Amino acid sequence: MIDTIDDKERHQMELRHLRYFSALAVSLSFTRAAERVHVTQSTMSHQIRQLEEELGTTLFDRVGKQVALTDAGETFLAYATRAIQEIDQGVGALKEAEGELAGSVKVGATHSFNLGFIPECVALFMRRHPTVHMSIQELSADSIISKVRSAELDLGISYRPSGLSELNFEPLYNEEMVLVVGAGHPLYKRRRVRMVELHRQPMVLLPKEFATRTLLDECFVACGAEPRVVAEMNTISPMLSLVERLEIATIVSGSVVPHGGSSLKAIPIESPTPIRTPGILRRKADRPSPEVRSFSAIVRKLGFNSSLQKSP
Repeated sequence: MIDTIDDKERHQMELRHLRYFSALAVSLSFTRAAERVHVTQSTMSHQIRQLEEELGTTLFDRVGKQVALTDAGETFLAYATRAIQEIDQGVGALKEAEGELAGSVKVGATHSFNLGFIPECVALFMRRHPTVHMSIQELSADSIISKVRSAELDLGISYRPSGLSELNFEPLYNEEMVLVVGAGHPLYKRRRVRMVELHRQPMVLLPKEFATRTLLDECFVACGAEPRVVAEMNTISPMLSLVERLEIATIVSGSVVPHGGSSLKAIPIESPTPIRTPGILRRKADRPSPEVRSFSAIVRKLGFNSSLQKSP
């Protein structure tokens, strides 16, 4: 307990040291610097001396009443200034978050996220911030990337794309894909299926332009399997409906498979297990608004909860 208190006090001292150091570096006068941060001149002098002792170097040359930054002081100033700015911006962001938000948030999401995850995020956000206008678009992964790049969307919820360039991708969790079959399918009673067992199995899959299809094709190649793709569809719901009606299979995220009132069964796949990584897409150069930051925080929290539910 004593160590914890000492650490806390030391970090508080460091922040105070940085503010005193910055004030003296700007004014180059102990008197003016002390006035600027509302302390006595002796306190200012003592705090600067403590900082120099902690760093093990001299930050200021003192000749009589003249004060000048040393080379070490010049080097340290850039980092100290940046640290103070980051802390002040963080405090400002917290104050903004405490107020009532009233802007807008434009989000793009792929179909699988719009089935449950995004509506849950939006509902929670709108209960907290009823005056914010939400705009949700269901788009392909490529369209989400394009619209985030062009600032038509504040953020996108999609799977990890290849080639991000000016975009940031923040992973939320890893998601295992499953084999889905209907009650009459030969694999219906299986508890697990190896990827190689899907060789020559009739399947309905997403078209080849989808990143998920590329992932599945790579998994098939890795195990030497070649399924018989009898149909391709670009949305999940009709794929599942087709599987329910015919003795064919599909591979989708486990989160989109209905749990009640359906004859469909989700079967884990192994050797290898297809895994996708959902996340938040944003422009690197952006400074998100309080509304976007608040919505992103909800997406992270629910994404984290989802990852816990998916853990064995």
